[in-house]
Amino acid sequence: MSWRTVVISKRCKLDYRMGYMVVRAEETKRIFIDEVAVLMIENPAVSFTGCLLEALTEKKVKVVFCDSKHNPMAEIIPYHIAYDSSQKIRRQISWDEDIKDLVWTEIVAEKIRKQADFLLEKEKQKEAEMLYSYIGQMEHGDVTNREGHAAKVYFNALFGPDFTRSENCFINSALNYGYSIILSAFNREIVSKGYMTQLGLFHDNMYNPFNLACDLMEPFRILVDREVIKLSPQKFEKEEKYALCDILNHIVMIDGNQQTVINAVRIYTGSVFEAMNQEDILKLKFYNLL
Repeated sequence: MSWRTVVISKRCKLDYRMGYMVVRAEETKRIFIDEVAVLMIENPAVSFTGCLLEALTEKKVKVVFCDSKHNPMAEIIPYHIAYDSSQKIRRQISWDEDIKDLVWTEIVAEKIRKQADFLLEKEKQKEAEMLYSYIGQMEHGDVTNREGHAAKVYFNALFGPDFTRSENCFINSALNYGYSIILSAFNREIVSKGYMTQLGLFHDNMYNPFNLACDLMEPFRILVDREVIKLSPQKFEKEEKYALCDILNHIVMIDGNQQTVINAVRIYTGSVFEAMNQEDILKLKFYNLL
């Protein structure tokens, strides 16, 4: 089972040989591809062979490319991974609107619950209680947008009343970078299970190729928020980015077992598809922090 997040930050050539990714720079290193879940190419000067791309795709490794400022800008999404993808896509297209709304409501409630729990840890009791109350006020499909109201209270409690997510600052740079890592992990799982990332439960932007991943990742955003608060970045450089990439290797509880975050993404994503296909929200499996 793959588990490693590999970041390539220096100019080099990547090649494939006998099951290994060969990194050719001042020193030559080998990395066993079966262990790699995510490969992040941080340096635009990195080059690699078609043979390696083919091997990475076959092994379902999520490959993320960064721009010259080292921010994620693109990723590889294979055309075909699951043998029965055409059947699953037809099923996805026909998902009933009612079960989509039910599952989305559960996802949003779990996200707000995790936000409230974190605020309690940070001794923001008033704001935490407000978020808990929003969960009780939620309606089918979150038509009253409790998620949006909770987000405003949550971010202002964490980062100050003047903070906005549109502000150009180190905190938002770190949040966006971390969210991109989580989003990529979800895209990988959705495609590997034979579904389309474009067709969401709630998100429905015609210009967004990752609507479904944006839906599913919501309860996992808190992991990025926690790490950013821990880092309190006064700069956003290599060390901060490595810390955010390492979130995928953190340990959480899900389905009665301790798992890395990247494995929790796999288990949770599978449970969402079970819930959708069987029209049973009791199939949903959310993670808990240790």
